[in-house]
Amino acid sequence: MKIILASTSAYRRMLLERLQLPFEVARPEVDETPLPDELPPATAERLAMEKARAVGRVRDALVIGSDQVAHIGSETFGKPGTVERAIDQLRRMSGKTVVFHTALALLNTRTGEIRTEAVPTRVQFRVLSDDEIVRYVEKERPLDCAGSAKSEALGITLLDSLSGDDPTALVGLPLIALSGMLRAEGVVLP
Repeated sequence: MKIILASTSAYRRMLLERLQLPFEVARPEVDETPLPDELPPATAERLAMEKARAVGRVRDALVIGSDQVAHIGSETFGKPGTVERAIDQLRRMSGKTVVFHTALALLNTRTGEIRTEAVPTRVQFRVLSDDEIVRYVEKERPLDCAGSAKSEALGITLLDSLSGDDPTALVGLPLIALSGMLRAEGVVLP
């Protein structure tokens, strides 16, 4: 079976390459706007499934969808898109614990079955000065990352601690969970 990553994220692509499996990339056309009164974990899970289904027209494929929502309670932090919004997000997260809820979906287009799993990561941000935030945003340009912090790069310096079951979940694609899903579908991994 063909493996398709329903994402154009360079971060997810680099993570999936770690499994050393051939795969294709497809752009899912999905509106990522949260639904009214939808809790952040539910948003991530719904979007992961929608992304997998959006490109799931290919026969005999395993389609991977993933989405991440960063939140403090019901306040969410998506991809900032602009320098100003990234700075604002980091100011609001300074000194707080933020949950990065990463959802994963694997659609088997042959059977129509979809497997899902959610992997939360709790991130404790240091108390950040405005100068630190501005320097970080200018150097890293984290405009395409939920919560404006790239833990796999310079963003790690903004943190006091993090905890979760899978360090790759924070980057955007939980490989431990994905490996289990792929094995359950008969994919041979080392």
